[in-house]
Amino acid sequence: MELINNDKKPLATISGSYGYGWQQMKKYFLYFFLILLIIAIAESPASFVKDSEMDNSAMLLLMQLFSAAYAVLLLPIITYGGNLLYLRGIRNEEIDFSELFVGFREKYVQIVLANLLKFALIGMGFIFLIVPGIILLCRLAFVSFLVMDKDLDPIAAIEKSWQMTKGHGWKIFGMGLLAIPVFLLGLLCFIVGAFAAVMWISAAFTSFYHAIDLEDKKRMIENSF
Repeated sequence: MELINNDKKPLATISGSYGYGWQQMKKYFLYFFLILLIIAIAESPASFVKDSEMDNSAMLLLMQLFSAAYAVLLLPIITYGGNLLYLRGIRNEEIDFSELFVGFREKYVQIVLANLLKFALIGMGFIFLIVPGIILLCRLAFVSFLVMDKDLDPIAAIEKSWQMTKGHGWKIFGMGLLAIPVFLLGLLCFIVGAFAAVMWISAAFTSFYHAIDLEDKKRMIENSF
């Protein structure tokens, strides 16, 4: 990848992540905007079935089954690819849109199984007690990045995300809470503002992963001496 020189580094803090995310969003605005549009289009079939007002019928059941299969077997490939492209921008690397669909060629099984395992664990946490579900949601926030960036298998990605987010759970939770007013402020600026808010939030969470990854690499280098 061709790197663009930039001395600034993201910080593993809420303000640092949102600040660096804002900086990179402005720099790669059109790239991030196109990523958002493609993902929104990819999510539209599932949303159409969910919002359908058809009577309870065999056709509706068939559409619901199609929607479920689409959400499990196809949509994660594109969303994980989108996360990878956001990471390219956060790292000041060249963004190649062919990577948005790389999962169909190289990591299909990894993505599908990692996504299933992640949401199964989070779902069980919310079913039994809400608090464990929130904890799992925060601690497994890096799974998609680890599958795409580190080429980890599903179980390894779950374990690595748990290890990387140790001590950072409250920060991730705080970033999620801050995302609510950010999105609401975006809505006040009509459609453009809502798009910018989603892009900023995505860039901030990606920046947080990048900051923790840099810390992890630095720690590994120090421990090797």
